[in-house]
Amino acid sequence: MRQPWTNQSAQTDDNKRAVERQSVALPARLTWKDQRGATRFASVIARNVSHFGVYVECQSPVSIPLFRLVQFQLERDVRESDALPGSLQQGRVLSAVYRVTPPSPSRPQGFALRLMVDPKRKVREASASNAQVLAS
Repeated sequence: MRQPWTNQSAQTDDNKRAVERQSVALPARLTWKDQRGATRFASVIARNVSHFGVYVECQSPVSIPLFRLVQFQLERDVRESDALPGSLQQGRVLSAVYRVTPPSPSRPQGFALRLMVDPKRKVREASASNAQVLAS
């Protein structure tokens, strides 16, 4: 179906993600500075991860505003999985909060985080690993 205001067809079933997300349930920790400069911590559960983002749920509501920079870190004992993106295996990753989901009776509070990793570096790593696969 064509929309009169665009030159492109409306496609609602296309996945526009650059990298697929993986559903997980891994313990993690957020660290940030509040508006007064005090360091805050929260234990969270990572629900899905990708090379550039992660969605976490926090059982106890915390006040982290939109666009706040936070440090995201998976707990040490779950970091070693080869299924996880390399940036998450390294330890702390600087991230920006880009969506806050308020708690409801059925769901805990959630935060969508954009990992501050160099996307060009990830593209080069993916190209190198693809070249290795093709060479073997």
